[in-house]
Amino acid sequence: MNQPRTQSRFSVPLPQVPEPLRRHGLAALLCLFAAGAGLAPVGHAAGVPGRAAWPTQPLKLVVGFPAGSSPDITARTLAEPLAQALGQPVVVENKPGAGGNIAAASVAHAADGHTLGLMINGNLTIAKILNPKTPYDPLTDLAPVSLLATAPLVLVAAKGPPDEGRAFFAAARQAGRVWNYGTPGVGTVAHLGMELLKARTGMAAVHVPYAGNPQVINGLLGEQTQMALLPPGLAMPQVRAGKLSAIGITASGRSSLVPDVPSLSEAGIGPFQLEIWNAVAAPKAMPAVHIQAVANALTDIVRRPDMRQKLFNQGWQVVGTAPEGLARRIQADTAQLSDIIRVQGIQAQ
Repeated sequence: MNQPRTQSRFSVPLPQVPEPLRRHGLAALLCLFAAGAGLAPVGHAAGVPGRAAWPTQPLKLVVGFPAGSSPDITARTLAEPLAQALGQPVVVENKPGAGGNIAAASVAHAADGHTLGLMINGNLTIAKILNPKTPYDPLTDLAPVSLLATAPLVLVAAKGPPDEGRAFFAAARQAGRVWNYGTPGVGTVAHLGMELLKARTGMAAVHVPYAGNPQVINGLLGEQTQMALLPPGLAMPQVRAGKLSAIGITASGRSSLVPDVPSLSEAGIGPFQLEIWNAVAAPKAMPAVHIQAVANALTDIVRRPDMRQKLFNQGWQVVGTAPEGLARRIQADTAQLSDIIRVQGIQAQ
């Protein structure tokens, strides 16, 4: 009889199998073998030999913004391939509000072992710095899983103001002119970026927070607001349709995501580098082996050519990191965004 295929995958010899285990057949033998090799027991949940028996139930991927928002689109793009990789359904659950912090808090406090969150910069960096009353701490209550993708923001304007950068800012600085700008919430990168632009350009503008970027766009189209910083994937369809004007991007140079849109630096406001990103995080209590399993799956998924192109079409440059890579980005962005908060005196409302 042929030897079990599992034997050839390991360099250690098969242990002697006691009589009770021989009576229970190959399944018991494999469990003992895995234990002797220092491996997790063979699991059935994902349907792949050698994989630990997790997840054992459907996974929740919580998003802090409404359906149709950029994080929501990313989450729904990843849900099916992630389910295939892990062997359990992945259900996207929207919990909008507080710039994504309501959802982030629910992830931080989840105790079911099967809850993850797709989050933006602010949820994983300066949430507690901006508002000490935030019901979770990104550093102590959440565990990094993977940085998925990054993008600059596009400064867009409602139709009417000049659509060339220098002329736009000159018009915005006119005496007595006060425009409104919309964001998906206090403390989001769009909010901090606009406050930085105000300081750089001298324009007066009033912040109008919304539940998410789809509502920000509606405010622009309805002329309740005059400008906003939006992800490329949401901004450019409106620009190409002639409904909004693209003034510039928050990068030191042009981006392959929006090659026809100049940088804000070209509008004469000096170096301006600010990115948004989407990442997956888990409750701090989730076992490291489970976090690594999700990170491995996500990294493989986003780096596939078809998925890379799909995310690019949505306005994202794929990254795909291990947990350590996301942890380093969190540290860097916490420093950058905290500095903007301090200099501009931004406080949670």
